[in-house]
Amino acid sequence: MSKSSVKITTEFIKLDALLKFASLTGSGGEAKALIQNGEVRVNGEVCTMRGKKIRPGDTVALGDNEVTVE
Repeated sequence: MSKSSVKITTEFIKLDALLKFASLTGSGGEAKALIQNGEVRVNGEVCTMRGKKIRPGDTVALGDNEVTVE
């Protein structure tokens, strides 16, 4: 599994935007599809809400990639 971290300067970032920002997906449309298909986990739980607010300390996983938000 590949682990990395991304730093945000706002209170939160929406899940679909984070996937694109962290280069886990190539586009917002791809992120939306992966989220709706239940392929994304937030803090270990499958999340199908693309607008979910991701805050510092949260971990988002897609396939073998895991990103922690700082």
